[in-house]
Amino acid sequence: MSDQKPSIETSLMDLSKADWLEAISEISEEDGYFLSLGKRHFASFIEAGPTLLVTFETFQGIQVLSEKAQPLGWEMLRDHQWSHLCLASDGDTWFRDEAIYRYFDRLVDDGFFDEFETVIFYGAGPCAYAAAAFSVSAPAARVLAIQPQATLDPRLTEWDDRFTDMRRVDFTSRYGYAPDMLDAAEAAFVLYDPRQRLDAMHAALFTRGNVTKLRMPNMGDALQTDLLDMGQLAPLLLALAGGELDALRFAQLYQARRDYLPYLRNLLNLLGEARREGLLLLLCGNVTERMRAPRFQRTLNQLQAARQDRIA
Repeated sequence: MSDQKPSIETSLMDLSKADWLEAISEISEEDGYFLSLGKRHFASFIEAGPTLLVTFETFQGIQVLSEKAQPLGWEMLRDHQWSHLCLASDGDTWFRDEAIYRYFDRLVDDGFFDEFETVIFYGAGPCAYAAAAFSVSAPAARVLAIQPQATLDPRLTEWDDRFTDMRRVDFTSRYGYAPDMLDAAEAAFVLYDPRQRLDAMHAALFTRGNVTKLRMPNMGDALQTDLLDMGQLAPLLLALAGGELDALRFAQLYQARRDYLPYLRNLLNLLGEARREGLLLLLCGNVTERMRAPRFQRTLNQLQAARQDRIA
């Protein structure tokens, strides 16, 4: 590493794992702390303001999703002066580790969460499971969970064949069944694509009075990446912190998909497979009027030529 002391503005890209952890530790300890939690987890806390964002992330995800190879919560720290607690894992662990349980026990015993006006738990996929599960440690917290699993206990979710290597891991002890752990939350929001069958089945298990399920049809199986690419993750978190997030506000933010080519391509493929020629014409005409999209232009030309041939 460079002799220059890293800061929250420093890009941590292309560092070795050891150097990256050292940089995260140095930055965190300026206004907080860094704590190793066993072989595969760590906690990084930076205090900045009365809103606390608790994110669950993986080392690998941070490297891919952040242009600076920084935890996602640091954007909210920089731009909105939020405090941030990052729980990170090396690989997907679902944070099923006694060291994590003991750490949250200590936070509860110390009244850590009581020091903040607003507490938000956030994660995606396995990390969304953890965000929901550990939110019980901060009653009245708000939770944003993207494509969460409810549990990987095969007695309940043997239909999910994606994570069979985790079936021997205990999901029945402390902080185990994520939907039950949301009972103390002020509000929780579960985002999923209903066309992703297994994600939708897990989402159904989160049905609770304080849980709002927000559907993202035709978006696919990487919703966190899509929200980041559309620039909508930070607005979602801000709406949640302000108590403004509901189905209507989400629908307003989700209009960004109309200019998001990966979503539009998914829609193009689905309509093509369903042979919905009229809807394809409308879609391709709309997209080509608003942006440069060669694939949509080719499809539009082909549809128009085929229609002219039938008329002739």
